[in-house]
Amino acid sequence: MAYITQNPAGVPAPVRIGLIGSGWMGAFHAESIARRVPGAVLAAIADPNVEAAEALARSLGTAKVTPNAEDILADPEIDAVIIASPVRFHSSFIAQAAAAGKHIFCEKPAGQGLEELDGALAAVDAAGVHFQIGFNRRYAEDFQAAKKDLAAGVAGTPQLLRSLTRDPGNGSIPNAARVPAWTIFLETLIHDFDTLNWFNEGAEPVEVYAVADALVEPGLRDQGFLDTAVVTIRYSNGAIAVAEANFSALYGYDIRGEVFGSKGMVQAGRATETAARRYTAEGMSADTPRLNVELFRQAYTDELADFADVVRAQRDGVPSSSSDVTLTPGAADARRALAMALACIESVKQGAPVAVAGLAAASGSKAGA
Repeated sequence: MAYITQNPAGVPAPVRIGLIGSGWMGAFHAESIARRVPGAVLAAIADPNVEAAEALARSLGTAKVTPNAEDILADPEIDAVIIASPVRFHSSFIAQAAAAGKHIFCEKPAGQGLEELDGALAAVDAAGVHFQIGFNRRYAEDFQAAKKDLAAGVAGTPQLLRSLTRDPGNGSIPNAARVPAWTIFLETLIHDFDTLNWFNEGAEPVEVYAVADALVEPGLRDQGFLDTAVVTIRYSNGAIAVAEANFSALYGYDIRGEVFGSKGMVQAGRATETAARRYTAEGMSADTPRLNVELFRQAYTDELADFADVVRAQRDGVPSSSSDVTLTPGAADARRALAMALACIESVKQGAPVAVAGLAAASGSKAGA
């Protein structure tokens, strides 16, 4: 006989999520869903590297493993997918998942170009599914606190903004020669672009001027490798922002944001793990995080909890949780940040400021905007 599964009265069925891509970030998201997101279940894992997917599944108690993402998309029991595959497949998987009626969480960037991304987001709009992009800094406690202050007018009218990403390192970058071209803009600074856009909500980035070089690995400069960059951004409300990145901070993982305005200043982020300090004969010292999953562990969990909450609400026809400020990054946010990253690439090539193209189309996208 077949068992009939029942849920206790008033307890909604869990959101069943399939993972596409079980690499570094995919594996961490899988662990978060399986162990730290109430009301969500890791239902299946798809990865061409079946051995890695099977090992991850065993560690998390997941039964379904497949080398083909299509199997997850065709599974009627799966409500949503996390896309953590290589970037070149993101837009295609977004479109396929939308066509299959699956709600979508996608790691950044959502595409390699605006044209392919627009096609994917059109599929999201047509299907009416929820789309969320993995801009996890919005879910960090201090960044949310800063956003609430900004929404309350604490800093007044934004005039100068700053966001920085300094990845931990030891003065060299392992496997630097295999890092894809323009990674510093498309996968690193794209987080800073979203942070600045979020902090300066209601304004559009209109122009960027990017300067980049290989200062950590100068021997790879002739191959086009870039590990250090500074970007100046002009916004439609007159504000000027600076975003900077470096791939090797010897002191640890350093993420910060700042808005200076007509009434004051708001800051978020710090380079230390806690506010604790040591004062000894050797001087002052503090512990610093060395991995993104250390610094943003709770933020990574909370962004997936938010995703699962919206999916559950849309599936069951009930209200989702509310936030005091704009929080969930959707289609328009994914597109705006990618447009900025692409404009930075052109700016480096031309050695001149470049207009941020194609943002008018973003306002027409309804999916998760």
